[in-house]
Order: sequence, then structure tokens, then C-alpha cells
Amino acid sequence: MEVLHSEIPSGVGSKGKIRLGPESERKLLLKGARWAVEEGYGDISDLERIESGGCIEGANPDLISQKAYERGRAQQGTLGSGNHFLEIQYVDEIYDEKSANALGLFEGQVTVMIHTGSRGFGHQVCTDFLEVMERAVKKYNIELPDKELACAPFNSSEAQDYLAAMRAAANYAWANRQCIMHWTREAFLRVFMAAPKELGMSLIYDVAHNIAKIEEHVVHGKKMKLIVHRKGATRAFPPGHLELPDIYKHIGQPVLIPGDMGRASVVLIGTEKAMSETFGSTCHGAGRVMSRHQAIRQAKGRSIYREMEDKGIIVRSAGRETLAEEMSEAYKDIANVVDVVHNAGISKKVARLRPMGVVKG
Repeated sequence: MEVLHSEIPSGVGSKGKIRLGPESERKLLLKGARWAVEEGYGDISDLERIESGGCIEGANPDLISQKAYERGRAQQGTLGSGNHFLEIQYVDEIYDEKSANALGLFEGQVTVMIHTGSRGFGHQVCTDFLEVMERAVKKYNIELPDKELACAPFNSSEAQDYLAAMRAAANYAWANRQCIMHWTREAFLRVFMAAPKELGMSLIYDVAHNIAKIEEHVVHGKKMKLIVHRKGATRAFPPGHLELPDIYKHIGQPVLIPGDMGRASVVLIGTEKAMSETFGSTCHGAGRVMSRHQAIRQAKGRSIYREMEDKGIIVRSAGRETLAEEMSEAYKDIANVVDVVHNAGISKKVARLRPMGVVKG
């Protein structure tokens, strides 16, 4: 945990080991995880296990503001803050033997889960385009039921520019996770003094959970092209879906639902029912039951670090406040959340992963 915590920068405004020049940053925004692999961060075989092959076409670096470029330049390869984490886990229960075998999971196995995104870069892209969308709402006389909402007609220049900028942010996120995964492998190799093949650390899947994508779905019996915006949601495509890598076509897409740092995370697979009922989507996590401020108040006088240690979970974080915000009670119980999506038939349980060590931003 010490090696991982020192190797992978975390926390608000953290800066990484990668220093991007203007040209290399543009390439990264166009290529995503492919850029990372070309730069020596990981293997070419990783790419087939990443949504969209780790790169979504149609990104336009020319639409990115100077401020977003500046924020992104130093943050590639960083975990960030809030609910972002890197977790060493072990498989403590298998629900579906056949699917677990296909994913390469077995009971007692050690796994690593990484949860982070496009960092300050993506945040700035969002901030920049919220202003554009607010103007577009007035320009196109759109009536919104809530002032927190913002939009523009799909074929408008505002919407097309946003999609091209958002794709650049998605590519930044895929590259970011790829770099962090590479350093995680290196940390394990160093600590266990093992050869990469001996260690057997291969990627199971990398999936986005805040992205708008153009997809084909059946609506009222008719095939239609739709913009599916998954915000705090994740894909759950069924067996045979054209967008799945060949290795997973027979079982369906791996679905990752992280819980809180004190309980568990679950690996599931996508289903046909998700396609017919939720546009091929499922939930992305356990979801909060307390705001960050409430959690900090609740944790006053407690040592969350010690409480976790008593459970056998080693935690490293950028600060005490982060641990208070992220304590187990601040989240719904993952078991209940996963049972809902499993029983609803929109994702099917494969394996449960228990935490042993957690790096928090």
C-alpha cells in the first residue's frame, strides 16, 4: 500500500509523473488509452478489454479551452480526490462459475480496482460548456423543468462542439486509467519481485460511467439511433452485442459496481433485459446516503483509519477529511444495490470482491 500510495499521486490538484507538452496532449486527446500504450504504459492486449478500445472517435482538441489544457497537462496519471480510489481486493464469493471462468476470476484471487476519470481536464470541459448550453437554452427557446438542467438540440453547433470536446475528455480518462494501471502492475512486480507473466495481472474491463454515446436501440418495436447519456451509470450490454470484444461476446459485457471502502465491490455481466428496459445500462456504484458535510460531522471524534484497520483493511489517503467523507455509513450497502439490479435482470452477479487495501484521493 505504501508503494502504491507513493507511486500513484492522489488528492485534490495532485500532479502526476507525466509532463505533457502541447503536441503530446493533443495526441492523447485524440488517441486515449492507445496513446498510453504507444508511450509504454501497458500492453496492446489491454485495448480490447476497454470500452470503445480505449478511444472514442470524433474528439476535437481545437474546441478545448486554454484553462482545460493547463489543468490537464499535469494531471495525467493521477487518481484525484473524492470517491476516486485504487483498491486491492480479493474474490470472496463466486455467484456464476461459468462467467467467472470466462473473466479469469476465481475464489481467493487478488484483484485491483481503479476508479478515476478525466480529472480537472474533464471538469473544466464541463464548466466551459455549461455556459455554452445556458446560452443555447435561451437561443433555442427551450423550456427546462429544472434550472440545474442544460441542453442544446443535437444538430446545433453547440451540441456538436460539446460532443467533440466530451470525447476528448473521455479519451483523457481512458489514458489516465491506463497509466495508473501500468504503475500498479509495476508496484506489484517490485514488491513481489516477480516477472509480469508470473504475476498474471491482466485487465478484465475498463468502462466509462459519465459519458454520452450515440447507440442503436429498439424503441416501440423500431430500431432508432439515440444519444444515451450515462451519468453515474454504466453500460451493461448483453451477449452477442457488436460493441463487445470477441473474448466476452459469449457471456456479455463485464459490469463493475464498486461499493464503499469498508464493504465490497461486485463484478456482474450485462443482459438482454438491460437492452430492452434501460438502454443497455445499469448503476455505477452504491450511491450516497449522506452528503460529504454530513459524513464529516458524523465522523467527528472518530478515527476512520483505525476503524478500517480493525476490519483488516489498510487505508492510505491524502487527508483525514477524505476518509470521513468516504466512510461506509455515507453509502448505501452495496449488497442491497446489487441485489436490485440482479433481481431486476439488468445485470447478473458474477463475483464479490472484498477490500484489503485502499488508496483514497
